[in-house]
Amino acid sequence: MNGLLEKSFQENLTVEMIYLAANNQITHRRIIVKEMHDRYFKAYCFLRKADRLFKKENILSVMPERRKLLKSS
Repeated sequence: MNGLLEKSFQENLTVEMIYLAANNQITHRRIIVKEMHDRYFKAYCFLRKADRLFKKENILSVMPERRKLLKSS
């Protein structure tokens, strides 16, 4: 998990994350990490269209961004 977040930070790479929000809602986010800290990180969130703070302990899953396949006709 930390490796993929670090890669997003270093390479300005979009990743997908399943996250447990403060209100106990599970959300799916596309993010680009902007700052890394021990317990949290700051990232641009495409869902909220803003920079947000995320607690590392609330991450359920992190994965590379899924590429949408182009349909050929």
